Amino acid sequence: MAKTNPFDFIQQVRSEAAKVTWPTRKETMITTAMVFLMVVLASVFFFAADQLMGWGVRFIMGLGG
Repeated sequence: MAKTNPFDFIQQVRSEAAKVTWPTRKETMITTAMVFLMVVLASVFFFAADQLMGWGVRFIMGLGG
C-alpha cells in the first residue's frame, strides 16, 4: 500500500465525502421517528411476552395468587 502524506489524505477524504448522498432533514426526521416507533413496539411486545411467560411459569409451578 502506497504511503500518502497527510495533506493528500485530507484532500482524498474531502473528495470522497463530497460524493456521499447525504439525507435531507426530512428524511432524517422520518427515519428517527420510525426507529423510535419500532423501539416502542418492540418494548411493548417483549413486556407482554415476559408477563405472559411469567404468568405461565407461576401457573404451572402453583406459585402466587
